[in-house]
Order: sequence, then structure tokens, then C-alpha cells
Amino acid sequence: MHTDINKYHEVLTPSDREICTRLADEIELHLAGAESKVWHAHPVWFLEGNPIVGYSTQKPGIRLMFWSGADFDEPTLNVVGKKFKDASIFFNTVAEIDSSDLSRWLLKAATVQWDYKNIVKRKGQLLRLT
Repeated sequence: MHTDINKYHEVLTPSDREICTRLADEIELHLAGAESKVWHAHPVWFLEGNPIVGYSTQKPGIRLMFWSGADFDEPTLNVVGKKFKDASIFFNTVAEIDSSDLSRWLLKAATVQWDYKNIVKRKGQLLRLT
């Protein structure tokens, strides 16, 4: 895991740090070849330069977001908009994290991807990669 992600964790409350550490450990386990870094002030994992999954602290809790999650067909992931293909879920305690759900989502994150890496070049148009 990137050292900037560890620094991100250091300033969190103990409860938020526990959630984020658990998420990071699971992401690292299931997306072993992914590049990780703090991007736009939040931890994000990339496959071949394409953002896949990340999390951030927000008022409702820790938001785990999958860039292509709208196409995962997972009812517990919330899809807000229609223009982009992201979906997310909020956690307020580490006990709310279901390991089997998270494993399944991370597997789908590696296999279901939209091309966010080139969205600026394509003037906001998303193309399906896988």
C-alpha cells in the first residue's frame, strides 16, 4: 500500500481508521496487482491507470466507491447518477463490512470496467472496457 494512504489513515478517528484499514487490506488482497495512491485527496486503486475502487470520509460515514459499480448488479451498492457508472456503500463501523460481499465486489471491479482513464480525451464519454 502506498505510504500516502497510510498518512491518510493516520489523521482519521480510531473508528474511521479501523474501517479504512480493513477496506485497504481487503482491496490489497483481492486486487494484488493494482496501483494505489491518494488521488483527489482520497485513497484509490487503479488497474492499468484506470480507477477501480476507492474510499473517502464523508458525513454519512466511510464511502466505498466502485467507479464501474453500477454494472455490478449488486442491490446493496447505491447508484446515484446516470451519466457515470459509479456505485457506492457507506460504513459506520467495521462490523458492517461483509467480507463475502466485499470480495465479490472487488472481483467484479477487476472484470467490469468503464474507461475513466480516457474520459477527458473523449469529452466525458465513457466506453466499456470489459
